[in-house]
Amino acid sequence: MNAELYVLPLVVRIERAAPPERTDALEAAAMAVLSLLDDPGEFAEELAAWQSTGKIRKVVRRARGAEWRRAVALPGRTIEHRTAEVRVHPPVPLDDWPRDLARLQVSGTELTDTAAPGPAAAPVLWANPALEMSAGKAMAQAGHAAQLAWWASDARERAAWRERGLAVSVRTAAGQGEFDAMVAAGLPVVRDAGFTEIEPGSCTFVADAPWLAGRVARP
Repeated sequence: MNAELYVLPLVVRIERAAPPERTDALEAAAMAVLSLLDDPGEFAEELAAWQSTGKIRKVVRRARGAEWRRAVALPGRTIEHRTAEVRVHPPVPLDDWPRDLARLQVSGTELTDTAAPGPAAAPVLWANPALEMSAGKAMAQAGHAAQLAWWASDARERAAWRERGLAVSVRTAAGQGEFDAMVAAGLPVVRDAGFTEIEPGSCTFVADAPWLAGRVARP
């Protein structure tokens, strides 16, 4: 398998009558990615090939009703997190998705928070306040941030994270200065490839936790 041509599919359940909170969906997406990284199970071969070049492209699609039931019937893993349900599927060829996933829409993931999220607990995935992203785009970016944080953590740190259920908090940085300071602090930073919505090279998310400071080369 050519890892450069593979993508990780994520499907978020968005029912008309009860859409998830935006922050819940972002956190669920990150936790779904972490679940697969921590325990690939029967998807180990696909996951290893996808990760082998460091290209970790993810695509988020939405489903409801019968669409969601068909997605759940395919190989994958569902993460339920507060109001959100996100299913992560094993990596697939970029141009050869399973039919029941390929027919799902990418657009339309415009989610909002009806109340302010509660207190954040590390690791925190901080969004760049200067960028506007659809919920689907932000879910993929949060997944990238969680993956970079996982790669930057050692076995002991991963074990402690696992004991906390691979939980993450997703928040938007209070200001651009605060975000830029984290980018410069040697923390895992997501720099977008520019396929959709935002300019190539944009810093979209920073993963912050006490054990992550200084783990990666500063820009």
